[in-house]
Amino acid sequence: MKILVFAERNTALAELCSGARSLGDQIEAVVIGTPGALAVDKIWSIPVQENVMLEDYTDSIAAVMDLAAANMLLIESTKRCKLIAGRLAAIKGCSAITDVMEIADNLATKRMVYGGAAVRQEKAVAGPAIIIAGPGVLTASAIATGQGVVETAAYIEPVSRIKIVSRVQKTKVTVNLSAAKKIIGVGRGIAKQEDLTLIRELADAFGAEQGCTRPIAEAEKWLPKETYIGVSGLMLAPELYIAVGISGQIQHTVGINRSKVIVAINKDKNAPIFKQADYGIVGDLYKVVPALISQLK
Repeated sequence: MKILVFAERNTALAELCSGARSLGDQIEAVVIGTPGALAVDKIWSIPVQENVMLEDYTDSIAAVMDLAAANMLLIESTKRCKLIAGRLAAIKGCSAITDVMEIADNLATKRMVYGGAAVRQEKAVAGPAIIIAGPGVLTASAIATGQGVVETAAYIEPVSRIKIVSRVQKTKVTVNLSAAKKIIGVGRGIAKQEDLTLIRELADAFGAEQGCTRPIAEAEKWLPKETYIGVSGLMLAPELYIAVGISGQIQHTVGINRSKVIVAINKDKNAPIFKQADYGIVGDLYKVVPALISQLK
């Protein structure tokens, strides 16, 4: 099976290429500009164009799909990549399956529906399958091949470009939660933003990274959106996940249900998070967390 891979970020591209090796025997990547080191059999390099948005490379990627004749196009799960995937599906007359949580050898996929209340199995029935996968969905393959031959693919000018109206610099997030083995997640149980230093201290004591629920990132804006864990955020599979002050609504727990060990800290003994947890501590986080930090130190 031949798989073509495309991603917005280099780190995600490397991860998807490694994971794709467990599904196919011929892995090829399409990149914009000069490619870096990738464990793939072939790299299709589209020359960088001045003042061109990523989405405007869609026609060029479609042309590479024709040249590669791959069974599947595997794409990173970002807003821009999803837009490209939808356009590619329209151009190629095939299906785009978004936010998958599992991909089988026969390209059958599983993904959450109804806000995470159910799992649906889907498979593209015609043309190349366009599958959008988030971080942590595919397990890195132990088989690593060196960088293959690089072939330049032509840039195709789109009929209508996207115009850049303005740019605003975002605060960069250096943490890579998808690669973290230990994660501390914080929810609405935290009273105020200043108290996040307590959670950060707990994370440091565990040697863990810090994530959060959607309200903390999007409603309160206390932490970056890139650290939000849940059905429309990150889907993680760490060795240890500690949920601090998180009630355990399904929109969040679908993002952590592949964790090897889940520990919950909540003062409500009936909180749904305890049904998902391997270990639970019923108590006020403002008493439990300092005690844990003291013991760990």
